[in-house]
Amino acid sequence: MRDNLQSDKSFTWITSGSYGEGLEMRGSDLDIMQVRKSIQVNADKQPDFNPSITYLSMDTDDVKPGFTQLRLEYSRDQYDLECCEEHNGKHYFSSALWKGNVLLFGDKGRQIQGPCITDKTGVLDFAFSLHCKTWTPSAVNWITRSSNSWPCHNVTQSIINHGVIFVPIGVHGSPKEDLEWRVSFSVAEKFLINTFTHTQLMCYALLKIILKDVIANDSECKDLLCSYFLETIIFWISEELPSFVWKPNNMITCFMRCFGRLVYCVEYSVCLHYFIPENNLFENKIEGRARDVLLQKLYTLHSYGRRCILFSDQISNFDVSMWNFPIKPFTLYVNDVEKILQSKILFANSSLESFSEIDLFNTGIIQNISCHQFSLTHLYAYFISPTSSKQAQRVPFTGATINNKYQYKQYKSCLSTLLTNVYHDVVSGWLMIASLFYKTKQYRKALHIIRYSISKCTSDKLFFRLTLSDIHYQSFKLLPFNKKSVAYLLKILYVDFIQFQVNSTLTPDELVMEGRKQQYSIPFTAYVYFLSVLCHYHLNNVRRCQDSIQDLKLVIGEIYLMPYLKCIAEAYKLLGIALQLFGDKESARQAFLQSLAISPHEIIIQFCRKETFVIL
Repeated sequence: MRDNLQSDKSFTWITSGSYGEGLEMRGSDLDIMQVRKSIQVNADKQPDFNPSITYLSMDTDDVKPGFTQLRLEYSRDQYDLECCEEHNGKHYFSSALWKGNVLLFGDKGRQIQGPCITDKTGVLDFAFSLHCKTWTPSAVNWITRSSNSWPCHNVTQSIINHGVIFVPIGVHGSPKEDLEWRVSFSVAEKFLINTFTHTQLMCYALLKIILKDVIANDSECKDLLCSYFLETIIFWISEELPSFVWKPNNMITCFMRCFGRLVYCVEYSVCLHYFIPENNLFENKIEGRARDVLLQKLYTLHSYGRRCILFSDQISNFDVSMWNFPIKPFTLYVNDVEKILQSKILFANSSLESFSEIDLFNTGIIQNISCHQFSLTHLYAYFISPTSSKQAQRVPFTGATINNKYQYKQYKSCLSTLLTNVYHDVVSGWLMIASLFYKTKQYRKALHIIRYSISKCTSDKLFFRLTLSDIHYQSFKLLPFNKKSVAYLLKILYVDFIQFQVNSTLTPDELVMEGRKQQYSIPFTAYVYFLSVLCHYHLNNVRRCQDSIQDLKLVIGEIYLMPYLKCIAEAYKLLGIALQLFGDKESARQAFLQSLAISPHEIIIQFCRKETFVIL
């Protein structure tokens, strides 16, 4: 769903790696393939000509199987032309120049790692790739080979119809390394993994756990094996064995067969590419002393039989002799919820920063309407929801001056968009609507929604990166929760920060800071009482204004639903602004000093009526 929402007219997004396989393992990075749509690679016949498209053709002469050079056939795009190099009178699309240009025009802090561009956090790997809509000739033998067994005919046809992808990396040490591209079957491999039985997936996961937790711990073996080699081995064995073998009661046998094949591959330094067997993945990689050390480690692990998995600290406390032990349903449900809260796939917002809110919002609406599966429409709505808040904050209306049809139309547009925002978080969603009413001087309406939001600020709320408490475990034992989808659960229990975008039309004037170039994130428990202070202040409700300030002090003192230190610092800023507004300047100063002590990078705090404290 994230791929569908992120894809636009310029790029197709494809989540690959562990996340794309449905196996979010400990320490896994989020691998994203961005396929450029304005460049088309042709394996054989030329398509209908489009002058806005850059056309390339495959040239596999004197290139290792599984790789190709991409010869330029036509382009009028200056950026693409700058990525070409001349060789023997022909122009080739350079993988090195392609990555270099992406790095040059991308965000600072990124760096090249293999075929990918890694973001500054090291969490997201982007492979800026190209697509060929037809099947590559180098893998044509796979079509007839796979038709005899696994996978089924429909899956094979889907793989062929998609074609292949090219990622920017050549054969290491090749004279033409910078001009070579690797043929990637990432989408085809996702098709294959989606056919896996639970037993196949478990065998693959156990191999990955042993690789990450046991083999990679040895410095001499750390970089020899990768998940792709294990995936390839599973594919070959899946093709060899009939489907009825991959059953739960055969899981240990199947796992040991896969592990034994890995030992065999390392022993003979041979791991044939599943689609292009002429390409030995171990060539010039698994050799010398490092291979001997790795092989000895694999021999030792294999000698333990099924108990070899106990060398992993992830499952060392699990008794492998009790595969059929009873599990309470709510325990699995809680584990699913906790894993989603810790997941990068759902909350990797940094990968969305380059997209405009309106494009994401419109794409999400289209996907939601065209989707005919009820359970999926809930998830699309969940993804649309946080985007709608950003979209609403871009609606151009000037606050309280709704005195003509145009302003009224903009106001209604903003309101209807914000109503979509409540789908992923009822608390922050309704508080954004309260902010709209406050900006338009509808203070009583805002207070009505604020009271409703306060009623939802309960201790069982969920946060991103939260470790579940006993309260959550007891709540999830209840039958009504067990019968609800995760999307529904997140809607009613998950809470997000109040996030005001740069130049947002919904930011209260008291929070507007000149020169701020980043979004403003505020803990919702502090903002709900702060907004209550503002509304009562403008209604001249002095007593209730004082009560709201006391409530704000109370939630700060108890650190109520504030998961991070930065939340507490922001809450103290809100308290300082509220006290300053109420005329208690000394208490306001103390609040600002407390915020500064928690978050010392902020040295200037500006509050309403253009008054400013500079704290040194």
